[in-house]
Amino acid sequence: MLDRLYLPMLALAAVAAVALAMAWPQGLGDRSPAPFGSVPLQRTPAMQAAMKREAEAAQRHVAQARDQVRALQSQALAPSE
Repeated sequence: MLDRLYLPMLALAAVAAVALAMAWPQGLGDRSPAPFGSVPLQRTPAMQAAMKREAEAAQRHVAQARDQVRALQSQALAPSE
């Protein structure tokens, strides 16, 4: 008797969970289907510019660290007297 009610309710809950996951919440990735979605946060012009600035700063930091390592290595190989 319990299975007659439990299994259809479980199937209905599973279908409802899948339908809800398709529509909401959106997250930061791609846009949700038409009536539910909005422009994802990472695709806004302000966020794109911020991400670009952050990537450029990280590249500058890496280049600076490499230059410092090269300078230290050159000092270790040929110390000034």
